[in-house]
Amino acid sequence: QVQLVESGGGLVQAGGSLRLSCAASGRAFSTYAMAWFRQAPGKEREFIAAIGRSGSITYYADSVKGRFTISRDNAKNTVYLQMNSLRPEDTAVYYCAASARYLYVSPGEYDYWGQGTQVTVSS
Repeated sequence: QVQLVESGGGLVQAGGSLRLSCAASGRAFSTYAMAWFRQAPGKEREFIAAIGRSGSITYYADSVKGRFTISRDNAKNTVYLQMNSLRPEDTAVYYCAASARYLYVSPGEYDYWGQGTQVTVSS
């Protein structure tokens, strides 16, 4: 079992920034593709961004392209989500996920999930 722990969520004003972190257990972090998803109340879990094993390949949902940046530090077993120009519609619980095979946009393809961290964007 791989444990993923998100942190860095909180309350921020519209137009502001937050950086989320996801710390992974184990020494095999670099073999996993990683992704961020979010889920607002009453809505389905939504793909945000994914990153390949080495960090050289990234993929973003249109809703966050140009505002959010996914990155990883394999030496620290950590993946990040830098969120800029935040909007109230970005309010959600943000989850990180790990895939042992490839980076996908479907949540069903991911093997491990964190517990989530709340992001609230106010006006």
